[in-house]
Amino acid sequence: MRYFLDCEYDGFGGPLLTLALVPEDGSEEYYAVLDHARPLTDWVERHVAPYFDHVPAMLRREPQPAADVARDLSAWLAGLSEVEIVADWPEDLALFCRLLVTGNGEVVDMPPLSLRWLRTPGFSTARNSAVPHNALHDARALRDHVVSHLD
Repeated sequence: MRYFLDCEYDGFGGPLLTLALVPEDGSEEYYAVLDHARPLTDWVERHVAPYFDHVPAMLRREPQPAADVARDLSAWLAGLSEVEIVADWPEDLALFCRLLVTGNGEVVDMPPLSLRWLRTPGFSTARNSAVPHNALHDARALRDHVVSHLD
């Protein structure tokens, strides 16, 4: 199964704030908000944080510790024979992988996983997103772009 990933994080090299996975086939989506310290960087506070909860009610949850999100994501993907994660920004893939590591020498279970970084010159998830800088809406925009223009 192919999933499109988007993450929001607190500035260059900053911590993961939100993560979304949107399946290619339009089935169940995944969205999480992670616990984070305040204040956030000014730009993120103005352009990202106000939109954390601009997702369908069934996907809204309180912010969770990263290890809890990792375990939840592991359970959500359990049972799949393999997973391909597609992102248009390398830091999204790095943050996703970092999330899977829950402690010293500890990692959550995952089905066989491949990561794919797509360069998308001329395309911006923020410009094409229903709610710019919201991970869920940006991941949907990426999926729609890839499925309609690059496949």
